[in-house]
Amino acid sequence: MDGQFPRAGRVEWIGGADQPTRDVVSVPECRLEPGSGIDGEHHAVSGESDRQVTLIQHEHLATVAALLGRDSIDPALLRRNIVVSGINLLALQDRTFQLGETVLEGTGPCEPCERMELNLGTGGYNAMNGHGGICARVVTGGVVHVGDVLNAATR
Repeated sequence: MDGQFPRAGRVEWIGGADQPTRDVVSVPECRLEPGSGIDGEHHAVSGESDRQVTLIQHEHLATVAALLGRDSIDPALLRRNIVVSGINLLALQDRTFQLGETVLEGTGPCEPCERMELNLGTGGYNAMNGHGGICARVVTGGVVHVGDVLNAATR
């Protein structure tokens, strides 16, 4: 069943890293380019077309923190590009959706990597497992800002 969404989502945080080994830096906005991803971000030049942009659900940050025995988690530690609240991102993993002035296509779940053990400590990988968000391709480029709306397109 391809149901409707009760409400739109909202961009809560944006970040990126220009190299895979560098820390993710929080920014108020980013430019998304079709066929590559976030301008200046390391995935934009890596040729990973299914992982041009990574998104994680804001509500899952509290879950990951709780599983690790923490009060909160800095989104930069999770190495995702965009944190969105108010919508079930996993339901968008094979759909087209509008994010601000851009259009993205979900390409599947964003599985955690071994870096989560380093960033979050022992158990970080398993705390993120099932809560890693989704990957997406950029269909229509533009600028995304913190506070922008995410609307799921109907099929």
